[in-house]
Amino acid sequence: MIDGPAGTTLRVATIPGDGVGPEVVAAARRVVDAAGARFGFVVDWTEFLVGGVAIDAFGVAIRDEDVAACGAADAILLGAVGGPKWSDPAATVRPEQALFALRGGLGLFANLRPVAVHPALAGASPLRPELLAGVDMLIVRELTGGVYFGDRSEASGGPGERSALDTLPYAEHEIARIVRLAFELARTRRSMVTQVDKANVLATSRLWRQVTDEIATEYPDVRLNHQLVDSCAMLLVRRPADFDVIVTENLFGDILSDEAAVIAGSLGVLPSASLGERRTEHGIFGLYEPIHGSAPDIAGRDIANPIGTILSAAMLLRTSLGREDAAAAIEAAVSRALDEGWRTADLADPTDPSDGLVVIGTTAFATAIIERLAIHENARETAGAPS
Repeated sequence: MIDGPAGTTLRVATIPGDGVGPEVVAAARRVVDAAGARFGFVVDWTEFLVGGVAIDAFGVAIRDEDVAACGAADAILLGAVGGPKWSDPAATVRPEQALFALRGGLGLFANLRPVAVHPALAGASPLRPELLAGVDMLIVRELTGGVYFGDRSEASGGPGERSALDTLPYAEHEIARIVRLAFELARTRRSMVTQVDKANVLATSRLWRQVTDEIATEYPDVRLNHQLVDSCAMLLVRRPADFDVIVTENLFGDILSDEAAVIAGSLGVLPSASLGERRTEHGIFGLYEPIHGSAPDIAGRDIANPIGTILSAAMLLRTSLGREDAAAAIEAAVSRALDEGWRTADLADPTDPSDGLVVIGTTAFATAIIERLAIHENARETAGAPS
């Protein structure tokens, strides 16, 4: 293990995964290490083979001992898993099984996806600019219950008579802990919670409403709104600035969070955190990852956007390692780079060479962030200098 200057060990398990995962994780690690050098801490990185690469190496998406080792760290930084090589939905072993094993095995029940629009990227959003003003939402998705974890029966019967079954179970305690977290988070923001369900059809959704209403009485300072999932999907593109904290079940959250991500202009710029209830020496244990997939078509070409992974690492520093100083500096450095016109290819229009933007690759963008970390530190020192 590696000790920081004050004798503190900051242990992060890294899962580069598949496709562009190794590239964006390497970029984020460089940025975190640079922030550590600026703010006086060192991170001990331990790398694990997980996902498609683990299927090739071990025959499983993740080994039990690797789940345990990841759980022994202070946090996990994940790139992406999956790809065409392992995409057969009928396969008994699939890369995505690693995510279920980590979430279920480590008690990571809450996925947090912040969605905001950086002013410099407003032009990349498919929504009209006037709809983007004030967009700043947090989607809180339940991760360990619902249809993904319910009993199922695979398709059976002859052609024309086949049937399959998936069940959607939820227990009160699963709902209560995620809803209570959403209310607590809303208190740190604009004090509004939108609980999303399909209560006009589903019994589990009606239970969600009942439990949410009961918990809401504990938070009289937070405004609660219930929304059916189909109308919520519509409102996300018509009035996205109306939302503060959205809390919902696993399947609905999976869909809505990807829809909301498009508002920001690119899946490559948004981070996420999956948290549990366990506290470590430094903060809350969690798994952090960009919301994009493995993008195998661009893997190995040094053109993947590392911003989502870098901002996920900033969330990791803040929430799991207790380093608000470094997290804020990284976020400011990313913002400064975007303001100055630095872009990866997904954020630029190749038909407009006169837009003043500078298109660079994954490695170079990480370098640009690191250089702006130095600017942030110099500004901080100047502000604190005696006159």
